[in-house]
Amino acid sequence: MFYTSTRDKSIKVTASQAIAQGISEEGGLFVPCEMPQFSMDKINSMVKMSYIDRAKTVLKEFLTDFTEDELSYCVEGAYSADKFSSAAIAPTVHIDGNKNILELWHGPTCAFKDMALQLLPYLMTVSAKKTAEGKTIVILVATSGDTGKAALEGFKDVDKTKILVFYPVDGVSPMQKLQMTTQEGENVSVCAINGNFDDAQSAVKSIFTNSEIKNELAKKNMMFSSANSINWGRLVPQIVYYFSTYCDMISMNKINAGDEINVVVPTGNFGNILAGFYAKQMGLPIKMLICASNSNNVLTDFLKTGTYDKNRAFYTTTSPSMDILISSNLERLLYHMSGNNDSLVADLMKQLSENGKYTVSDELIGKIQNTFDAGFTSETDVDETIKNHFDKYNYLCDTHTAVAVKVYDEYAARTGDDIPTVIDSTASPYKFSKSVLSAISGGNTPQLDEFSMVDELNRVTKAEVPAPLASLKEKTVRFNNVCDKENMSEMVFKLLNL
Repeated sequence: MFYTSTRDKSIKVTASQAIAQGISEEGGLFVPCEMPQFSMDKINSMVKMSYIDRAKTVLKEFLTDFTEDELSYCVEGAYSADKFSSAAIAPTVHIDGNKNILELWHGPTCAFKDMALQLLPYLMTVSAKKTAEGKTIVILVATSGDTGKAALEGFKDVDKTKILVFYPVDGVSPMQKLQMTTQEGENVSVCAINGNFDDAQSAVKSIFTNSEIKNELAKKNMMFSSANSINWGRLVPQIVYYFSTYCDMISMNKINAGDEINVVVPTGNFGNILAGFYAKQMGLPIKMLICASNSNNVLTDFLKTGTYDKNRAFYTTTSPSMDILISSNLERLLYHMSGNNDSLVADLMKQLSENGKYTVSDELIGKIQNTFDAGFTSETDVDETIKNHFDKYNYLCDTHTAVAVKVYDEYAARTGDDIPTVIDSTASPYKFSKSVLSAISGGNTPQLDEFSMVDELNRVTKAEVPAPLASLKEKTVRFNNVCDKENMSEMVFKLLNL
């Protein structure tokens, strides 16, 4: 299996090269040159497997330059029982009728990013030995909340790595901020920026492709890589849980092998839903992928009209991991759906960079619409959905999951398409205690500190508080750096002591 770039398909690299490098030299994203195919018999054979064995079955098709022992070392280390609070790793919970929720937040940071970021450090270490022996890999991360902590936790004290995380100073929840600023580990650094996630992400991508900065790192035997979903090693583990939830649906007698399902994903950077698209391309019977956005509904507009326009108001919402106007992974979808047209993708990304917008052809958006639907949810609807879902089903959603639930309910009512459906639940409600408690109590939010808020939410709902969040109360804040977005490259040098 080889990988090429969305902006230059003459490039051909191995999985290890793609993972270690993170992003292609010219700024494109690595994509597989072909898609492995899974027959229904093969999918059916995975039903009785553990999550670890399902992961090995899927990943070995993409990581063909990894030996069987190397792959086992990576997968078994990532998904060990002591790291996840559920033996199923990513359990599927039946709610009502054809509605099911895929809980992706049972890992050490209580967000879906753990599903990939517990594995990525293992993949990165093995890849570096194959392609960059002796070099220290500097992981550079922009985060809208969850990726930062999950990456910090995954890479802390990993040999031959350093990790630098940048987050928007006012764009994460108090719990997300605490998770990052109290992070332990000798090789970790965290810095807030005066700006939003898109500012941080754009600066990170610019630093990645800055030859002066890369040359300075090379002098110290260092190289950049990424833990954001622009890195193929971050994206490929996410394909696994779509196969896993389908197998669980068969085990739960909610579907028969071969039945189609719909998948609903609260979406920001488009990586999570793109992994579902890859699973569908591989043969998993997914009918529609439903993209759920909050008030920052740039993806909804694109999927409905074919015009992507980031020149719009930016909203800071109660679902901060979706407060994004530049969805990086959409580039990969455009490449695949356009018949691997790298020159088209390069031109569209240039238009986005220079003008903040682009429009695709009617033919291309029509092809995308055959697979993707989209909707968005206002802040008021998020609160009502959390409360109604809890009152009706005694199931507590976080704010991001509530966006997806509401968009799905509207999709099913609008289309009549109510086949068995899986809704991704991307974070523990306790990561957003104030917002969730306010929703549950009809807007009557008590004036409490963050941890008293957690206790009150637990008292009201009886939902279990994840241990990693409860333990934050005792931790000391280690990082209080803040910089302007224009000064991020200087901050990188400062944090690396260069």
